[in-house]
Parts: sequence; C-alpha cells; structure tokens
Amino acid sequence: MLQPTVRRTWAPRGKTPVHYSWDRHDRLSVTSAITVSPVRQRLGLYFSIASSNITGDDVFAFVQHLRGHLKRPLLLIWDRFSGHKKAARLLRDLYGTHIHIEDLPTYAPELNPIEHCWSHTKYGEMANFIPHDIAHLADEVARSLLAKHQRPALLRAFFQHARLDL
Repeated sequence: MLQPTVRRTWAPRGKTPVHYSWDRHDRLSVTSAITVSPVRQRLGLYFSIASSNITGDDVFAFVQHLRGHLKRPLLLIWDRFSGHKKAARLLRDLYGTHIHIEDLPTYAPELNPIEHCWSHTKYGEMANFIPHDIAHLADEVARSLLAKHQRPALLRAFFQHARLDL
C-alpha cells in the first residue's frame, strides 16, 4: 500500500523521526513464486506486479508464463488463496499431468517460503519506505524482488525458516 509499514528506527536523541505521508489506500498486488530446479537445486524468484486484486485468471496466466520460461513439468505448492482454486482447474485442463498441484494446510503461512520472502521485503527492506505514488511503489517492490533473485542463499534461508528441506 502507499501507507508505509512503520518499524522502529534510529534517530539522534531528541529528534523523533516523522513520516510524512497522506492517507491514500492505493495498492499493488504481486504474484510470486520461488522455484527449485530438481537436479541442481538452483533457486529462482519470479513475480508479476498488478495494480488490481489478483484473480484466478491472473494466477493461471502467471503459471503459464512460468511454465513457458522453465519448460518442464511443474510441482506447484501453494496456499489456499481463493484464486488458486480456479487456476488449478484451468491448469489441470490445459496441462494435465505436466503440472502437479499440492495445497499447504489452511492457515499455515509459516510453512510457505514465499511468505517469508514477503515478510523480508515488507518488514525489512521496505520498512519505513514512503512512496510518492503507485509507480514509485511498484519500482521499489520490483527492485527488492530482483535483488532477492540474485541472492540464492537468501532464497534458501526462506525454505530453512519454513523448516522445509530442498
């Protein structure tokens, strides 16, 4: 959102930090995936930024793009977001056995490595960030995620934090 995620910060004694922002509730929606190659265990991070809420059709399009980029059968492990159900139906109809889908347990974000990625982005790298507008926010989100793509050890840490072996 355009409202900053306010976190504790440092400032000189007697100089309380002040965030100047306006009450705007524009937001972005981001679809993302951490990929693991089956043989080399290489990690990747893929994402898509939208200016509206994500639907099943958006998830379907994202996975189609991901599959075209990776060019191999996929195992999708995702949470129970409502858009995933429609996307799963469309993907099974189109790809059959080339895509296998597993659901995480209900209300278990701690088991989802991408949730740890988002927590690192929102409450770490982008804490106290005040965007000028929605485009500025999109640029900063993309910059943060692209930087993570270049850090496989960090992506691996998201799996370790979820207590998942690769």
